[in-house]
Amino acid sequence: MSRPCLRVLTLALATLLPSLLAGDRSADPYAPATQTLIDRAFEGLDPNRPVLDVHVHALGLGQDGDGAFVNPAKLSGRHPFKRFETGLYLKATGVQDMASFDREYLEVLVARARAFPHPVKLHLLAMDRAYRADGSPDPVRTEFYVPNDYVFAATAKHPDLFVPVISIHPARKDALQELEACAAKGARLLKWLPNAQGIDPADPRYDAFYLRMRSLGITLLTHAGEEKAVAVKGAQALGNPLRLRRPLDLGVKVIVAHCASLGRNADLDHPGRTSTNFELFLRLMDEPKYRGQLYGDLSAITQINRLPTALQTLLARPDFDERLLNGSDYPLPGVNLVIWTRRLVELRMITPAERRALNAIWKRNPLLFDFVLKRTLKDPGTARRLTAAAFQPTVP
Repeated sequence: MSRPCLRVLTLALATLLPSLLAGDRSADPYAPATQTLIDRAFEGLDPNRPVLDVHVHALGLGQDGDGAFVNPAKLSGRHPFKRFETGLYLKATGVQDMASFDREYLEVLVARARAFPHPVKLHLLAMDRAYRADGSPDPVRTEFYVPNDYVFAATAKHPDLFVPVISIHPARKDALQELEACAAKGARLLKWLPNAQGIDPADPRYDAFYLRMRSLGITLLTHAGEEKAVAVKGAQALGNPLRLRRPLDLGVKVIVAHCASLGRNADLDHPGRTSTNFELFLRLMDEPKYRGQLYGDLSAITQINRLPTALQTLLARPDFDERLLNGSDYPLPGVNLVIWTRRLVELRMITPAERRALNAIWKRNPLLFDFVLKRTLKDPGTARRLTAAAFQPTVP
């Protein structure tokens, strides 16, 4: 992003957000009932191993020369809904000074992670640009960009806290070279958002990329299902879970973000039919040949627009216990429009008292809130909870 564009974007953010930014950074102790709920969330976990979160977004405006950017159209007055939506996401980060967003974003994230009463490891996600089929960058489709060097640099500063997750569009002309270089630096997870990046996971042109991923031991963490947070420009079909059969059949391990818990798509196994993306995800999970190879991450499944089917189903599937991975989708847990603890009370997954305690945590630390919520909620009929294996997994 050019410096004039960066200055315009920073000014727009500064104008938009002062009234939106709140964030309680108090160091005062929690109320006893709230602290009890936090303590209970860590019961049954191995104190000698960190809690893992495999889905934490890195964000930046490129202020520190880190190469990150947000598409200026997202703050344009010509797109008031996009501008409002972006404001909500930025509010959720807890950043107070937009002029130093890049630095403060990581500072707030680090502080929220270190406020856990137990060590955590956050998998920090890069986000590659969108690319056209000819391998050239597509700036119009690119909503935001976080280069791989950004997450490697953040991990170098906080190696006890962060794990770098790279992002490489397979249509890039240097895709294989970048994959090799990142693997040499220790990367073992690669993130895609196909709907937004314009990636068709079923495209046979990517077979060489998949085969190299497999040989390097790199797992694909990919969004599946409908995408709401980022504009997709008519490409929701790329989030069809069944399109992941190609990398799976080539031996790549795959983690499906959000367990594909939103929207519908064509049922590619039965032409002419449609199904929910979540049902298509379950079909893949139930195929014996993908055991030990296919996983789901739990990011966003407690958001109001995804309740209750996916969460209720996953709680009722003990055979999935070793195949679900904790993920927060941070900073989205801080977006109050999608976090409705009242609905979870109505579903009898949490109690009114637990809701009060959870809301108190949310006001201070949305990252901790997301973890405690997922450790607290239960199936109202069987009282089953998400198991410790989801929070201290061996990442594929």
